[in-house]
Amino acid sequence: MDTILVIEDKESMLAMLKKTLEGEGYLVIPAQDGAEGIRKLADERIGLVLTDLKLPKKDGFEVLKAVKADDPQLPVIVMTAYGTIENAVRAVKEGAYDFLAKPFDTDHLLLLIKRALDTYRVAAENVLLRSEFADKVGLPKIIGRSKQLQEITAAIQKVAPTNATVLIHGESGAGKELFARAIHFLSSRKDGPFVAINSAAIPRELLESELFGYERGAFTGAEARKLGKLELADKGTVFLDEIGDMDLALQAKILRVIQEQVIERVGGNRPIKIDVRIVAATNKDIEQAVAARAFREDLFYRLNVFPITIPALRDRRDDIPALAQHFLAKYSAEVRKGPLAVSPEAMDVLMKFPWKGNVRELENIIERAVIYAEGGAIRQQDLGIKESSITEALAENVPMDRPLHEVAEAAQRIAESRRIRMVLKQTGGNKSRAAEVLQVSYKTLLTKIKDYQLEDRGGE
Repeated sequence: MDTILVIEDKESMLAMLKKTLEGEGYLVIPAQDGAEGIRKLADERIGLVLTDLKLPKKDGFEVLKAVKADDPQLPVIVMTAYGTIENAVRAVKEGAYDFLAKPFDTDHLLLLIKRALDTYRVAAENVLLRSEFADKVGLPKIIGRSKQLQEITAAIQKVAPTNATVLIHGESGAGKELFARAIHFLSSRKDGPFVAINSAAIPRELLESELFGYERGAFTGAEARKLGKLELADKGTVFLDEIGDMDLALQAKILRVIQEQVIERVGGNRPIKIDVRIVAATNKDIEQAVAARAFREDLFYRLNVFPITIPALRDRRDDIPALAQHFLAKYSAEVRKGPLAVSPEAMDVLMKFPWKGNVRELENIIERAVIYAEGGAIRQQDLGIKESSITEALAENVPMDRPLHEVAEAAQRIAESRRIRMVLKQTGGNKSRAAEVLQVSYKTLLTKIKDYQLEDRGGE
């Protein structure tokens, strides 16, 4: 359900717009002056802004400026009296999607809103690279529309052309290597190699030889010289995944690589000059490891020149539909099942699931669901996710180590969320009827549906 911020100072006009848009299934956030609209822009998750140009406190141009500063892609449609069309044209030049001259036909308004929202979705689903360019260079697409993802990709575009060392923080399965590859392919090293090595996946006694290589006779079984990953990555990028698991002795050698761009093969005594960029990643709290003397402080500061944090999937749920559709297209093509869609019930489950395994877990569930799917759609039962597992996972999030009022608030959210889902299911998605059963106002129910991220199950 798309959310539209409507800013209009005339109460009758605001009421008409609200009724019209809600009748089409949109969630409307009303504001009666520019300052209020800008505040609500910061407080709410908005999909489109519909604003008058002539407003008290702050005018439509100030609203437009605030929108573009927050999200340059967010569509803004401006309304204006017939005699000030030149101002509307100016607004479009400054970034507005389009304008409407009052009085206007509501059908035209709805068509314009639909086009603007469709354009926004297309632009946002691949926020880093156009898909044709990504395919050309072999870079996996970064899929999503959340504000967090847009901020990360903007940071990547800034740091990629430099030689700065990057440290990517994020849980396992969040896609840290994907972002590391983006940095490489957007840099001047894109024609050089991208070499990834997982520090946690290789036994400690073998990791050094994997990274630095070895000379013939360096140890039993070393029958010939072998080049290491760092040497093979010359003129390119080395991605050191899970660097928090690397032992202290090897950390000292990595520090030398960063500072001097020099390596020595195991069993060798000749320094070898290399030219590599280091991008590292970790799912651990490195600063805590530094304090515990489990990670070198000097290496941390060398790695942490440009830190990037990839949020967990549960913290950027706006990206779930686009990611699910991406994996759906991928695996339905592999098994040759033809086009598939995700049913509303299945998407409802995906949006509520806690995703402890992040994007990797979502991909695995979609792959399995494609195998089970019948009739052109992914059904709820195809996902293999039981509602009890969602409830149990939500219950785990109750902060038992916090003050009593915080524990009570978290438990209340879980209980209310379950009850609202149950009643919406019983009423077939009829929110007016559900509000009566729950004995709350219609407005309160809509607020809670949005707050708890409960998918709309149908019309009135």
